[in-house]
Amino acid sequence: MTSAVNGRSLELYFIDGRPDGMLTAEVFNWTGHVLVTPRTRLKEALARQEAKYTGVYILLGERDEVPLAYIGEAEDLASRIKNHETGDKDWWTSAILVTSAANNLHKAHAKYLESRLVEEAKKVGTMPLNNGNTPPRPSLSEAARANMEAFLDYLFMVLPAVRIDMFVQKVRPTGAVSAEAFEPSSGRTEVGSAEAIPFYLESAKHKLRADAFLIDGEFVVQAGSMAQGKEDVVSGIGSYTNLIRDLVSTGVLQRQGEHYVFSQSYAFRSPSAAGAVVLGYNVNGTTAWKTASGQTYKEWEATELRS
Repeated sequence: MTSAVNGRSLELYFIDGRPDGMLTAEVFNWTGHVLVTPRTRLKEALARQEAKYTGVYILLGERDEVPLAYIGEAEDLASRIKNHETGDKDWWTSAILVTSAANNLHKAHAKYLESRLVEEAKKVGTMPLNNGNTPPRPSLSEAARANMEAFLDYLFMVLPAVRIDMFVQKVRPTGAVSAEAFEPSSGRTEVGSAEAIPFYLESAKHKLRADAFLIDGEFVVQAGSMAQGKEDVVSGIGSYTNLIRDLVSTGVLQRQGEHYVFSQSYAFRSPSAAGAVVLGYNVNGTTAWKTASGQTYKEWEATELRS
């Protein structure tokens, strides 16, 4: 039995009328306000009223072909970001400004949010930070801390919706699903209150096998699964190359002989993404992954849609 989920309504406003331009994001009944801007529109973005408010900001870009982020806070975001624009942080290409619609965040609030954002980004570990040490949390009353944590709950929901996923934890508890769930007789199993559908991928050529579960819409490859380890193969699969490198650098994928092995269970956005990481090349995950009874993911999905 699945638990009830409270829906949220997110309002995105594309200021330029273009999906790659400036946009704002707000949620009904949330005081927060998010402004996303490419660096090429920085002048227009910083001229907006909310850019002069107190809040936190995230700079995103690459340095030496490696993704990089910086998290900061300021009482006047526009002034602070202008300093970065002319300073030593010339690697960033986009900025996210987080304020409150009524400008009722003060300096201690912003410092608390900055500290927590750095903590969470380091905990997730998928995006290297240009920050030094994690800034200390300021002294806030118990009520103020609770308010800021509630503010962050909304923010962590909004940011992935605007394609900022550096705070999304993809690692899942190891051993959450028993190995017996892969037996043909089981078909399905329960993980907490969620139903889990088992799949596997085998390659005789590469002498590997990976096991996964579809849980709450996520395709979770299980700890102990194997992945292709030949660097010349892995380096040629476009955007998945960086994902594999991230998984290696964070220790999710660990070298064991000629293969990588998942040290922790990891949630992918799709069976194809999971299949590309496992096999080391782009693959149609809907036909590569199979159920214990031999159905492909595509065949299983068609059966589900007919039922």
